Amino acid sequence: MKKLKTVFNQVKSLNGAEAPGMVNLLWQLICYSPKMPVRLQQQLLLDEAKAFTLEVDDPHFAKSTLKFNGFTWGKGKRKILITHGWGSKAADFAELITALKNINDVQVIAFDAPGNGSSEGELSNLLLFAKAATAVIKTFGTPDVLIGHSLGAMANAIAIKETAIQPALLISIAPLINLKENFIASLNAAEVAPGLQDQFFTDFEALFDMEASDFTLHNLYPAGLVGRHWLAYDPEDKVAPFAFLENFLVTHPEVETKVYQGLGHERIIKDELVISDLVSLIAYFT
Repeated sequence: MKKLKTVFNQVKSLNGAEAPGMVNLLWQLICYSPKMPVRLQQQLLLDEAKAFTLEVDDPHFAKSTLKFNGFTWGKGKRKILITHGWGSKAADFAELITALKNINDVQVIAFDAPGNGSSEGELSNLLLFAKAATAVIKTFGTPDVLIGHSLGAMANAIAIKETAIQPALLISIAPLINLKENFIASLNAAEVAPGLQDQFFTDFEALFDMEASDFTLHNLYPAGLVGRHWLAYDPEDKVAPFAFLENFLVTHPEVETKVYQGLGHERIIKDELVISDLVSLIAYFT
């Protein structure tokens, strides 16, 4: 987190002016995922897990393969895959994982995406999250349930389409809907001038061979591949604004939703009521 704050303050101190190294600073502002230390409770849970390491290719930033770390709890036949969000890690789902372990005959699988948590990578992006989820699916087999929070919900959508699996249940918690709008919010918060923002998005398209506006949950959605999609959100979420989610839900009326007021973007994955609802829902499907 300290590094991201330093980058943010450096960008903001330039008052929107161009400066040497500005392009590099903007990439770090948008694509450096802040890392928080593991708490004692989280470490105790990780110590119970069986750890694994897989690799994905990063042609955009590292230009090499990156190792990422994952964890499994249990050896049951029914698999639950958890994909965390931006600036997060598997251990941030400690409360949920602890509850899910009590469901009969399940194996819970979670991982730290490249550039996040304990995994390799300086910068990260949605495609690396999705590649990691895809690698886990190909290694452990089709999950009965996929859970994604924030950016992890978008990554799960890509991974389902990439692998053509047909999970019984997809759970999205406070999903990001329009990635470019999140980028713009970060650039505006750092008071980056409109011209520099335009240049950043031009550079983004050149690097990824895709426009940032293409990264929407609507474009990535695995229609027809999911048995049931259940989505939890707080309408006052500042990171994933309801206006974007509302448009998505109009297009996909088959998605079931539940509102959790006052939890915000991060606390929603730790809330006791949310966890209780998830356990009940997953126990029914597994």
